[in-house]
Amino acid sequence: MKVLVINWRDIKNPEAGGAEIHIDEILKRKPPDWNVDFVAAEYPGCTPEEDINGYHVIRIPNNFRFNFTFKKYWIERFSKIGYDFVIDDISKIPHAAHRYITDIPYLAIHHHVHGKSMFNELFFPLALYVYVLEKHYLKMYRNTPTLCVSQSNLDALRENFGFNRTILSFTGLTFNEIRGNMQFPKETAPTLLYFGRLKKYKRVEHIIRAFREVLDKFPDAVLWIAGKGDREDSLKKLCISLGIADQVTFFGFVDENKKFELMARSWVYAIASEKEGWGLTVMESSAAGLPVVGYRVEGLIDSISDGYSGYLVDNGRIGMMAERIIELFANPALREKMSKDAVVWASRFSWENTAKEFFEIAERVIHEFRGG
Repeated sequence: MKVLVINWRDIKNPEAGGAEIHIDEILKRKPPDWNVDFVAAEYPGCTPEEDINGYHVIRIPNNFRFNFTFKKYWIERFSKIGYDFVIDDISKIPHAAHRYITDIPYLAIHHHVHGKSMFNELFFPLALYVYVLEKHYLKMYRNTPTLCVSQSNLDALRENFGFNRTILSFTGLTFNEIRGNMQFPKETAPTLLYFGRLKKYKRVEHIIRAFREVLDKFPDAVLWIAGKGDREDSLKKLCISLGIADQVTFFGFVDENKKFELMARSWVYAIASEKEGWGLTVMESSAAGLPVVGYRVEGLIDSISDGYSGYLVDNGRIGMMAERIIELFANPALREKMSKDAVVWASRFSWENTAKEFFEIAERVIHEFRGG
């Protein structure tokens, strides 16, 4: 079966995130008869085409105009190939290719509505452009089969955009691999961890400010920050201005092995995003046995089991985040219980289950399209 995947970014794009990991992990496990072309936008230094994890990536021009460029390439090139199935993986600006690809079974994937958070991430004209196009084009998917990765994501699409063909399928994680790399001893000093992209919407500065309050109770505590992004320099300056630079370590980009080590050695994981599609880093931390403290926002209300795998605190309440971290640092018995519960919570999710469910959904969408 010839399958076309449309995604703004591919897994090798320097800006790739959870959406790209999600589809890549699924395609790694595709059926033997799936022959997949993955069309994405170019990025500096990329190759026009290459094979990745068993599927063929084709990169086309015009990053933020990718949705418009794709239509041109569809008409001139891809429409002539004879695809049997189209997967539209929506990230920021929806492609809305189902408006002109009407004779092929079509499944959309949606992770979360970016909405006004774009104004915190991009400069104004570009943020407005993305905001308006997302709001405009999402409405066109109301009657399109759409896979959602969290309940809050599904609810947002139904309530705000009138979606009526949504399908819930949770994101997975490499649970066994994480559990198999937890041989490192815990740090003797209370250790708070954040790993992920250092972007404005991630609000890592909230974690740093919460950590400053934690130091009043635990002056020997340390904060580890792993990941890259355009906020790195400003976050380092914030640590200096707060007088805590010696207690905060920025690791930059880390590979999987180093990430596993940091998770194993830490005590607690914190996340302060404005919203998430699901919160893959949350689930990975839970699999590592780290209690998670995060805000009560879209996505995180699904990936953090409040009072079980971690704590949800009111959005933007830095002081409350600090209080929960202090509580976990101060109570070894609570931390140990929540650590064990977090592992149980994360064990419910795997990429194998996610992929299996995805291909069952794909078969159903194809069958229904053909009148079955």
